[in-house]
Formats: sequence, C-alpha cells, structure tokens
Amino acid sequence: MTYKRFEDVPVWQDAIRLAEMAEDFLLEAGARVTRGKHDQLDRCSLSVSNNIAEGFERGTTKELLAYLYIARGSAGEVRSMMRFFDRRPALTHYKPQISNILALSESCSRQIRAWADALQKSDIKGQRHLISTTKPTRKPTGSASR
Repeated sequence: MTYKRFEDVPVWQDAIRLAEMAEDFLLEAGARVTRGKHDQLDRCSLSVSNNIAEGFERGTTKELLAYLYIARGSAGEVRSMMRFFDRRPALTHYKPQISNILALSESCSRQIRAWADALQKSDIKGQRHLISTTKPTRKPTGSASR
C-alpha cells in the first residue's frame, strides 16, 4: 500500500497515540516524576511520530530509513523510561498506564522495523526519484529571440 500523507501511515497514528498516552501519564503522575525525567519522556515520546513524519517528507528512501531508525531509537527510549518508572514504588498506582505505554512503544518499534526491512529490500529510491522520472517533458514557451 502507498501512502500520500504521513498522517495516514498506521505506525505514525500509533506513535501519536504513544505521545498522547505519555503526556497523560506525566500529567497524572505530576510531581512523582522529576522534571528532568518528565522532559525526557515528553521529548522522546513525541520524537517517534516526528521522525516518522520528517523521514516521510524527505523524498528519498535512504533519508526515510535514517529517520525511521531514529524513530525506533526514540521508541526504545520510551520503553526504557517506562521500565524505570515501573520499578519506582511511588508510581505503583500507575502500573496499568505504564504497561499500556510499554506495549504501544513495543508495537511501534516492531512496525518501524518491519517498514525499514521492507524499504531495504525495495528497489524504489524514494518519492524524489519517482517524481523526476515521471515528470512530463515541457516544451519551451514564450516568444522567440529576434
């Protein structure tokens, strides 16, 4: 299947949901999460969808792959942080939320990996290359030189 907009890509939709869930967790946990950890989770959770979007918009498969690997790394960072939070006694009340975020971050990682694997096996060089080879040839217009 070919997508014209990153917003239509299922893994991007899941990644946005991941950022929303992380933000909800942070708002509810409040002061139980230190400011530094709050900021880090906020950034890395949104980084997953942002890097998918940026790679999609770049125009070459090579660039898309680079951003997909960054997105996957950010999903791993979310997972690592949630594993830490899951071990904290002050956050025991949030275990169901933490578990849901962990599951979604793992799903995003798997989806990104599958997409990257498929792209690596593909002969397509990316949208930028497709556009340049399928552009119609333009005939010169305007008045002739005198």
